[in-house]
Amino acid sequence: MNNDVASSTDIFSTPFLLGSVGAPFIIGMAVGYFAKKTMKAVLFIGGAIVVMLFVSEYYGVVRIDDVGLQHAADVATDAAKSSSSFLVNRLSSITSKGVSGSVGFFTGFKMG
Repeated sequence: MNNDVASSTDIFSTPFLLGSVGAPFIIGMAVGYFAKKTMKAVLFIGGAIVVMLFVSEYYGVVRIDDVGLQHAADVATDAAKSSSSFLVNRLSSITSKGVSGSVGFFTGFKMG
């Protein structure tokens, strides 16, 4: 029997597992790790901006509306949700089942 035919039909063969499970998992893990680190950096910068706005409000330079600040936070939250769902949907299309890329994303996100 030909080895190539056997490895394409055997779901426990190394070529099948690396191509269908291993590589998409690693790609998903890298994307999840990067997404978490990016989110932390954005939150750090956003927090610094809010603190500077509060300080400038204290000194009378600007006036901050609480409703506007909450609206800006809601917009940022919605943008983060849509980008994370986009990444998970894209990763799930890498393999036929889509499970290993998505699991890799959540693993990398947890690690980050």
